[in-house]
Amino acid sequence: MQTSILEDILKTPEGQEAEAILRNCVHCGFCTATCPTYQLLGDELDGPRGRIYLIKQALEGRPVSHRTQQHLDRCLSCRSCETTCPSGVSYGRLLDIGRAEVERRVSRPLVERTVRWGLRRVLPYAGRFGPLLRVGQGLRPLLPAAVKKKVPARRTAQARPASLHPRRMLILEGCAQSSATPATNAAAARVLDRLGISLVSPGSQGCCGAVSHHLSATRESLAFARRNLDAWWPHIEAGAEAIIITASGCGVMVKEYGELLRQDPDYRDKAARASQLARDLCEIVAAEDLSPLRLDTRGKRVAFHSPCSLQHGQKLAGVTESVLQRLGFELTRVSDAHLCCGSAGTYSILQQGLSQQLLGNKLASLQQDRPDLIATANIGCQLHLESQSSVPVRHWIELLDEAAV
Repeated sequence: MQTSILEDILKTPEGQEAEAILRNCVHCGFCTATCPTYQLLGDELDGPRGRIYLIKQALEGRPVSHRTQQHLDRCLSCRSCETTCPSGVSYGRLLDIGRAEVERRVSRPLVERTVRWGLRRVLPYAGRFGPLLRVGQGLRPLLPAAVKKKVPARRTAQARPASLHPRRMLILEGCAQSSATPATNAAAARVLDRLGISLVSPGSQGCCGAVSHHLSATRESLAFARRNLDAWWPHIEAGAEAIIITASGCGVMVKEYGELLRQDPDYRDKAARASQLARDLCEIVAAEDLSPLRLDTRGKRVAFHSPCSLQHGQKLAGVTESVLQRLGFELTRVSDAHLCCGSAGTYSILQQGLSQQLLGNKLASLQQDRPDLIATANIGCQLHLESQSSVPVRHWIELLDEAAV
């Protein structure tokens, strides 16, 4: 694709990166076939190829409007198009650059600005989100049915093991996850303990930065990244084997720290090292001898929803499924498994209509073979699916923990 990006933009690292990505695109349109929003709306501008043209026009200085912004906002950032693309176009990164440029030039309506500001001020902070969630959970019995479904039920986490093994790995606790689904990381700690691995949770770590990043608050997202790097670094220097992330959306973000901070002389080496050490939980478990787990999986038919951030963002399609099958779980058929469930971070809040359509389609696919439960690998997907599912929805590591004998 030929480009005429404005000189001032082309002088920046982001402009140079965008030009390189755009030049890889050959207009083939294969991406539209696997784009969830294009399938729903049938509008070229609501598919990857059309959005690439909109971003190109913005970077070339052509007029942009709120309508341009809407087409970019409707993108789930699921990156299914990247899995499909034969030319290796880094669409997700181009979208980040394009959104930031349009955000700079187009002022959002007050209501939109307020909602997005509120999400950035609450979700990434466990100390703010947790208390607000508990208030909502306390009022849950009194809420209308439609609202009640959006407030996750209160969960408790069992104690983590106290044993200390020679093998140690860091674990990202997350922001919303630590309050909404605390059992996930506790289950991970217990399962890995049985495999001879101890988890260390640095107290000063926090949000991975994904919420701010996808809302075009770049400086804010990088500040979260630097905070985590400062928290992890002493443990990395002491020999921590890996940084485990149990929420695949956070995993994509941490694995991209090295790229996002490559221009920062104070943090680029630390960021590159952290990205090298970052692992989704399924990568760790899949590489281990699982015989010490001794699970009773009889009669458990599971439909697995592979989050977009796992199968497209981290390119780990099939890894979790293979772990579950190795351990004896029966996996049911899931059609269109490559498609997004509609959660996509804050998308389910900011694009509720499209999100609910995608959720309905995904649940129909997951429940077609009448599973006993649905398993997934990301908190956003878990809570989103759970809000409308007729069967329980759990993080897959909790299934392993509960099946222990």
